[in-house]
Amino acid sequence: MKFEPLLEVKSLRVAFGGKEVVHGVDFTIGAGERLALVGESGSGKTVTALSLLRLAQNAMVTGVAELQNAKEVQGARAGPVGVGGVHGTRDLLSLPERQLRGIRGKEIAMIFQEPMTALNALYSVGDQIAEVLELHEGLSPGAAQAAAVQLLADTGITEPARRARAFPHQLSGGQRQRAMIAMALACKPRLLLADEPTTALDVTVRAQILELLGDLQSRYGMAVLLITHDLNLVRKFADRVAVMENGDIVEQGDVSTVFDAPRHAYTRRLIDSHPVRDVSPAPEPAHASSVLEAKALRVVYPVPRPGIAGWFSKGSFVAVEGADFRIVAGETLGVVGESGSGKSTLALAALGLLPHGGTLAVTGQRWAAGKSADRALRRVMQVVFQDPFSSLSPRMTVEQIVGEGLLVHEPSLGTAARRARVLVALADVGLTEVQFPALLDRYPHEFSGGQRQRLAIARALIVDPQLLVLDEPTSALDVTVQKQVLGLLQKLQRERGLSYLLITHDVEVIRAMAHQVIVMKDGAILERGSVDQVLDSPEHSYTQALVKAALAT
Repeated sequence: MKFEPLLEVKSLRVAFGGKEVVHGVDFTIGAGERLALVGESGSGKTVTALSLLRLAQNAMVTGVAELQNAKEVQGARAGPVGVGGVHGTRDLLSLPERQLRGIRGKEIAMIFQEPMTALNALYSVGDQIAEVLELHEGLSPGAAQAAAVQLLADTGITEPARRARAFPHQLSGGQRQRAMIAMALACKPRLLLADEPTTALDVTVRAQILELLGDLQSRYGMAVLLITHDLNLVRKFADRVAVMENGDIVEQGDVSTVFDAPRHAYTRRLIDSHPVRDVSPAPEPAHASSVLEAKALRVVYPVPRPGIAGWFSKGSFVAVEGADFRIVAGETLGVVGESGSGKSTLALAALGLLPHGGTLAVTGQRWAAGKSADRALRRVMQVVFQDPFSSLSPRMTVEQIVGEGLLVHEPSLGTAARRARVLVALADVGLTEVQFPALLDRYPHEFSGGQRQRLAIARALIVDPQLLVLDEPTSALDVTVQKQVLGLLQKLQRERGLSYLLITHDVEVIRAMAHQVIVMKDGAILERGSVDQVLDSPEHSYTQALVKAALAT
């Protein structure tokens, strides 16, 4: 289907400090069309979208971005050619700031990638949505609040009146994203810029948000520019796709054409970057030593009690209840579930970082046996966190970060010997001084996301652990980098006989990495078994929903 042009971008260039990061790109978005802009981190896709509304700070932007006048295309918002006029445009890149403010939020709205940082923590979500309506629609405060509640209801939030009074931190990730969508759609914009709207969400919530966007897009007849690196999402959602690499659009066309017959090598690499299973067969539990074993594991958090009773005692929240599992040498146990299911709490308890009930043994020893005994167990069991940028100290060099564990567990090791061990650990994860001159003196910000995750893995490996806890190790990475990191973890497991406790909501990562799987919901294990058994023939309705949602996005 052809669409009446709504926005035509010509020769868009964006530079920061004299360095050009977007190199003269051209693309068109039709009224009512869904265009996906895909590429890895650093490809320029987010900067491109932000530049259309001149929201990229300290950027030098040139080119043309012609937006059709609203009255001219009002009849064309459903999409087909021949409906409505096509004359009268405004160049977004040359409009005075005052006029552009009238377009932002009203004619073109944006959903940002991380709603927790995009929403104001000091105001309720209802107040933030109402503010948009008061500014652009001229509604009274009371009418704006009522409209905000209705918008939240339209996005599928339960108890919208109560949620409107809530602050961002009081909502779940999916609820915050729905609130962001409600805010963006408050003035019924003609174009929605959606920047990675589902990246940090669980598979079931991701499918819900994708379905919601499609429903609202059809209902309002608006166009959508979807910015993402999730190719499965593009297949399900978009009409056309434009592929960006290093600031250039290297290929664009209908989704079916680009995916079925990609012309550019970069596009083919993106399409081929799905997780690949390359692990050794599962060890026989009867003949393998136990690295981690839990029986009736229970974790309880204290929570405030309402009213006067809260002055004298606290209530309790059971985060994990009655969890039994065992990991043997060379085995990967995948723990899958939505946010709030208890899987991260289970991982923290396994690491000895939370008080717990039941039995939890690492190589046959229990935590809290004594300071020196616990220190020995921490060498056996290391962790790789979800976001390497926040888990690596920005004030420490690579040598200090990777070698820190040796200072704790092998304090007698000399400087030269410690440095040699650091270099070996870095080489094991694919980082060498040939690639990165003065590697040991560099800081985390000088590396890409995938390279930082390799640093985090090297930091964990340097003390020769037997088990790694992998807490969403690839969820913050692009598809190509994700494939590389998973391949590295598989290689290390084969070579070292490592065991992994893999925490994730990504069913495809579980399928590629795990030998055994447990499915968690509300702190309880609902289903367990081999990866093939659980993912190919799930018995519990919740597991069936997770697998179905993964296939739908």
